[in-house]
Amino acid sequence: MSDFMIGVGGLLAMFGLMVFRMPVGMAMLAAGYFGTMLISGGRSANAMFVTEAFSATSNYNLTVIPLFILMGNIASVAGFSSRLYEAAFAWVGWLRGGLASASILGCAAFAAVSGSSVATAVTIGKVALPEMKRFGYSDALATGAIAAGGTLGFLIPPSTGFVLYAILTEESIGQLFMAGILPGLLLTLLFMAAVGLMTFIDPKAGPRGEWVPMAKRMMALLRAFPLLIVIVVSIGGIYLGVFTPVEAAGVGAGLVILMALAMRKLEWRAFKQAITATVGTTAMLYLIIIGASVLNPFLALTYVPATLGEAMTSAGLGPYGVLMLIILAYLVLGMFMDGLAMLVVTTPIFFPIITGMGFDPIWFGVIAVIVIEMGMITPPVGLNVFVVKSVAQDVPMATIFRGVIPFWIAMAVGLLAIIVFPQIALIIPQAMFQ
Repeated sequence: MSDFMIGVGGLLAMFGLMVFRMPVGMAMLAAGYFGTMLISGGRSANAMFVTEAFSATSNYNLTVIPLFILMGNIASVAGFSSRLYEAAFAWVGWLRGGLASASILGCAAFAAVSGSSVATAVTIGKVALPEMKRFGYSDALATGAIAAGGTLGFLIPPSTGFVLYAILTEESIGQLFMAGILPGLLLTLLFMAAVGLMTFIDPKAGPRGEWVPMAKRMMALLRAFPLLIVIVVSIGGIYLGVFTPVEAAGVGAGLVILMALAMRKLEWRAFKQAITATVGTTAMLYLIIIGASVLNPFLALTYVPATLGEAMTSAGLGPYGVLMLIILAYLVLGMFMDGLAMLVVTTPIFFPIITGMGFDPIWFGVIAVIVIEMGMITPPVGLNVFVVKSVAQDVPMATIFRGVIPFWIAMAVGLLAIIVFPQIALIIPQAMFQ
């Protein structure tokens, strides 16, 4: 059997293991390790496993992951996340569909703390869904808004997706974080526009909330102000060059802990809960990184990425035709795979093709993350849909999937805008290094 066929067989075996519910990191690790053993022998496979695993986990830049996850978990258990939603509700809740728009704004704000799509959807969903139910919102609009808004946690910095992409491609985490700001704001506005259109067509789907006087709006904003300060300090510090991303994560986590202690919002049991959740999520992400670090050298040995790249570039489709093929592949994979798994599996294959076509690697990172976001709300898997289902257990899955369709279309519009106008993603990171 040729090395190329061993590579193809290894990828098929990896996907098969994922179908049988093996953890993503372990499936990649098994495919990479045993595939290398078939090609180069057991000694080479052992040496590769040890060196790659140590090299991946000892990467200083990965420290940003547990620190930002800790920041989001502390903010959640201390109740800061509900303050973000309350502030958004006070300012836009009185509009038609305002509670859904407030949920999206709350997701966008909390995304800038947590860096996790799942955490964003769960945290804001627990606060927002009961309120929308109380005001008579349709189940489709309420759950669709939370599922779509939660995906912003994968795009708005600090994004774990950008951290993994940066590690895999050796790009700058800081530049990727900055590249996600304007696209994140664009998607937030498009989601709110989708809510406006849906409630214009069917006013009963999202009735107006209560009118909030200006004094109460300012009070709600003041209550959310401490966490907004943390967001501005950590992300603004990266932009101004005051902090590296790792330092910004440490400063942000430290500030959130100090605020929670000063405001007596952090009990010992809640603190232990946040630490435990942080360790569990970090361990899962590190396992994925180790698996990817073992899988990628195996794929390089089999020439699968190079062969696929040659086939795509020789098809005569041109750069944007190849880009559309890659996006289509992401959309198909997104129907069945977890977003992080898809990112670590496909980046080593698609990244050389993209750079060979002359596309900006930072720009492509944003494109990849947005398409993966779309996969998070695409049936039959749609991870964020299942997350929202766990919060809204009385709502059928079909209703939630129906509710996310307008937001999926809004994401497609945003993706097209960033492809046509790359500066939406590149203007801020380019300004950082002028």
